Amino acid sequence: MGQCVTKCKNPTSSLGSKSGEKDAGKSHGKKGGGMGGAHKEEVAKSSVDVIFNGTKVSEVTVEGSTAPAVSAEVQREKSTQDGGGVSLAQIHDLFSCYKDEYEDAILEEGMERFCNDLCVDPAEFRVLVLAWKFQAATMCKFTRREFVDGCKAIQADSIPGICSRFSMLLEESRGEESFKDLYRFTFQFGLDAEQGQRSLQRSIAIALWRLVFTLDTPPLLEHWLDFLSENPCGVRGISRDTWNMFLNFTQSIGQDLSNYSEDEAWPSLFDSFVEWEAERRRREQSDAAASETDCEAASVWPGT
Repeated sequence: MGQCVTKCKNPTSSLGSKSGEKDAGKSHGKKGGGMGGAHKEEVAKSSVDVIFNGTKVSEVTVEGSTAPAVSAEVQREKSTQDGGGVSLAQIHDLFSCYKDEYEDAILEEGMERFCNDLCVDPAEFRVLVLAWKFQAATMCKFTRREFVDGCKAIQADSIPGICSRFSMLLEESRGEESFKDLYRFTFQFGLDAEQGQRSLQRSIAIALWRLVFTLDTPPLLEHWLDFLSENPCGVRGISRDTWNMFLNFTQSIGQDLSNYSEDEAWPSLFDSFVEWEAERRRREQSDAAASETDCEAASVWPGT
């Protein structure tokens, strides 16, 4: 599988794993050192309070590792059935198939297996839409609450059930208000919460813009992304305001940019893009005219 969009140096590769800027696969601390001869590590017997899925519970000791006890809330929920017909017990069991050994969450390794079982590429639009419906706070991670609530929201409690919902979810994402919500979710989803980021890295933003517009690509998108890749303004990050306003830009500004006005409250980066795009088009027209002149001269003087 690939690497997570927001966590790697090659952000176009994947939503389902997070190698790259951080060491790959280190979703938890190192395990204890090796054993020599008959020597074994002592297993801690004391219990301490820990925070588990938002609730304080006691740890239970398991030889070789320490795992959080399943909360009474989860136990109660598993014994009930959602009113829509999905089995909460099956949802919890499905979650357990992919959850991390040390944390009550599906992390990058489990996410890759989850996507593999769904027969989807972690980098594709369907995974982004699923994360949106699960209201996932972080790339490459589903908490138990996000997974359970998400499955309830899409009325699915199995891998075939989730797969059967994809066409409906894709259609839903094309609605005007739904897409606006998905679009704004994507910005937050792309931030590195652990680092306290408030703006997207330029390369991450480029990858996410291309991803979120998979089904309906605005005519100006590729030129906008070329502008950001060339980066004549020295942009390092994309703010939430710039991200949100770009959707308005694609919906209100024509492809020829003739109705764009610097007097309106657009981010200054858009002013720079419009100037850059106008200059690019002038060069393109000039090159086309020069090429046409050369062709005409060649037809008049074929021997030259």
